Amino acid sequence: MSVSTAAAADRTVCQDTSGSLPVLGRDVTVPLVTGGEVTYAALDYAASAPALQRVWDDVAAYAPYYGSVHRGAGYLSQLSTDLFENARRTVEEFLDCRDGDQVVFTRSTTDSLNLLAAALPADCQVFVFETEHHASLLPWRDARVTYLNAPRTPGEAVATLERALAERDPHGPALVCVTGASNVTGELWPVRELAAAAHTHGARIVLDAAQLAPHHPVSVRELDVDWVAFSGHKLYAPFGSGVLAGRADWLTAAEPYLAGGGASRKVSRRVDGGVDVEWHESAARHEAGSPNVIGAYSIASACKALTEAGFDTLVAREQQLIDTVRTGLAEVPEVRVLSLFGDDAPRVGVISFVVEGWNSSHFAAALSAEYGIGVRDGLFCAHPLVRTLLGSDPQTQGECGAPEAAPGEKSLNAIRVSFGAGTPDEHVERFVRAVKELVRDGAQWNYRTVEGRCVPAV
Repeated sequence: MSVSTAAAADRTVCQDTSGSLPVLGRDVTVPLVTGGEVTYAALDYAASAPALQRVWDDVAAYAPYYGSVHRGAGYLSQLSTDLFENARRTVEEFLDCRDGDQVVFTRSTTDSLNLLAAALPADCQVFVFETEHHASLLPWRDARVTYLNAPRTPGEAVATLERALAERDPHGPALVCVTGASNVTGELWPVRELAAAAHTHGARIVLDAAQLAPHHPVSVRELDVDWVAFSGHKLYAPFGSGVLAGRADWLTAAEPYLAGGGASRKVSRRVDGGVDVEWHESAARHEAGSPNVIGAYSIASACKALTEAGFDTLVAREQQLIDTVRTGLAEVPEVRVLSLFGDDAPRVGVISFVVEGWNSSHFAAALSAEYGIGVRDGLFCAHPLVRTLLGSDPQTQGECGAPEAAPGEKSLNAIRVSFGAGTPDEHVERFVRAVKELVRDGAQWNYRTVEGRCVPAV
């Protein structure tokens, strides 16, 4: 690796005076419908966290050295190949993988779980709670799936899984899929206990760490999970990269997720005119095509930055932000925070709520247009969970975005505020103040629904 690129890779990340990490976009200003501009408060980390400045700088330092990976004899190709494979090792260390585990680079958590779904042994039974994000809920189309009802305590989650597993055919393969932290409530799930229950009954377990990895350390060894999946764009890296890490045997036994160059070790013609293929047994088996080296490097850079900043410090500061938001919302009687496990449940910086008398899309639109605050409204690609929390009919149709409801009309969705290592104190303080003012005084502007989205009327 070149001197300049190595220097970028070794650079430590610095926190500002508030303790937050430097991220792209924190100085961006946006216009308000009421006049003037304000610094944008990005409070939608659960959807996509802004990239760390450190990550962006590392990518910029590498960009002039960009070259093909695994396929070139030239210096830049060799450098890029080393960078790509070193990124794999960095992720292994970040996840505390076991000897023999594989790290496969994918496009996202969704891609990772679909890859694992494609690698399931024949007649595999999958167990998944209805509380999962659609990325965990939906990929298992070729398996026998048992959907488990939403538990109301961590202990109930473990007991529910144990009962379901006890009733399964003990001779066939089984997989449990569970989230580490809910993308709706932010609540932490009892992953270690669920893994123990799965293994006791001869099943394996995959952890959806999309919301957990950016906020808490994830150790494959300590949690004793078989696989873990997460996305770069929630881990302060740019879009388009993800990871599936864990046991190699099911992945090695499966047909390649994509067929093509890179996945194949040897291809030859047969006498009868056909083609014989020998596939790689390493992670390359499921990484056909030219790999996303910048995406892999971005994830590795983010892993290093978070490790260097120290999760103990990051978790402690995030808890202060959580307390600020929850305390502020608790002071507004019209606000109901959504929760499965109760107020005392440990959680990450993801909080969903509804406001009495407000359409959620209208409220989110007013936060954006009048205060420069970006949150999320909808069902958060976790339709069964949000409907359960709202007490609506699980069969009710809905969308991830806003429903066709005008301001003031009842909506079947919620509002989500989410934050993390790059969030300044002022952003959450402004959010709490804005919620109180909107509930007390109402919106200052008129809004209308356009193609299912509530927007300021012009």
